[in-house]
Amino acid sequence: MTTGYVWNELYGWHDTGTFAGHVFPSTTVQPYQHFESAETKVRLASLLEVSGLTKDLVRIPAVPATEEDILRVHSAEHVARIKSESLNPKGGDAGDTESPFGYGGYEIAALAAGGAIEALRAVMNGTVNNAYALVRPPGHHARPSTGMGFCIFGNAAVAIENVRATMGVQRVVVVDWDVHHGNGTQEIYYSDPNVLCISVHQDNLYPTDSGFIDDVGDKSATGTVINIPLPAGSGNGAYVETLDKVVLPAIRRFNPDVIVVASGFDASASDPLGRMLVTASGYRQLTEMLLAVADEVCEGKVMMTHEGGYSPTYVPYCGLAVLEAMSGVKTDIDDPFGPGYERLPDQALTEVQASRIAQAAQIHGL
Repeated sequence: MTTGYVWNELYGWHDTGTFAGHVFPSTTVQPYQHFESAETKVRLASLLEVSGLTKDLVRIPAVPATEEDILRVHSAEHVARIKSESLNPKGGDAGDTESPFGYGGYEIAALAAGGAIEALRAVMNGTVNNAYALVRPPGHHARPSTGMGFCIFGNAAVAIENVRATMGVQRVVVVDWDVHHGNGTQEIYYSDPNVLCISVHQDNLYPTDSGFIDDVGDKSATGTVINIPLPAGSGNGAYVETLDKVVLPAIRRFNPDVIVVASGFDASASDPLGRMLVTASGYRQLTEMLLAVADEVCEGKVMMTHEGGYSPTYVPYCGLAVLEAMSGVKTDIDDPFGPGYERLPDQALTEVQASRIAQAAQIHGL
């Protein structure tokens, strides 16, 4: 089994400046490093090197997405505005006043989308069995007409539309396990019967007006949107149950050509922007479950593109666990934080969590 890996140092140069978290600057709020900083991604890339795992991965060079690629997903007005603000010495904002980028932000965002494209193309043409695109800025909140939630372009969607347009790919499943709802991806594909969007997220976290369990797609694509909004405090037990009872049966029924994962690690136990309890071993198990169903339905074709995750100390261990599972290579690096998190009683599936998961399964006839 061969696993592709995308990383480019320019991803660490995406400049988000200072930010104090969902409030406008004020003389009473001391500036702080933006949560979406380079730290988590750079430290994950570093741990992959230190662990020795990169020697067993197939390095896939990142190539910028073309404007044609991006325009398959986003409006010309959005692309033009990002390009224009990218020329400002102090940069601009993706569209919601909370997602700043520095000078050259367009070029780095295009490189992030392009990294996802190259990873997915490598999977589809058989160069690798699966691939992980460690890209930045993230993408799953980016809507067709605007960026938001730290995202500029919809990296996963741009990659999907590239292979649909040029490689004959028809049916795609997107599994989004970021702690926040993948509202941008859902909006892009809400009317598309050939893309199944599954989002497992913390209920009513962000955006607060999306990710509802009864959102199922419009009339022409009913059933191709599946949301499982889990209660805050959900741990490994709830996530494994969600995959077992909802995600995997939905994938089997849909029978895709490839599975694309929006891989956020902000459902981890130490994330500052989420209130979930997933551990590195939990992410490893989720990955193994997805790989197994991919072997059943699409010859093991899985591409993961990096999304959120804001704990600089813990994200690297979650990412390492996922890439170990994808590659089938276990390194000598153990999760030093996991034992403490896994002793928590909240890791077990609760009745409330099971009820929510069963509700999602019932809505979709699974």
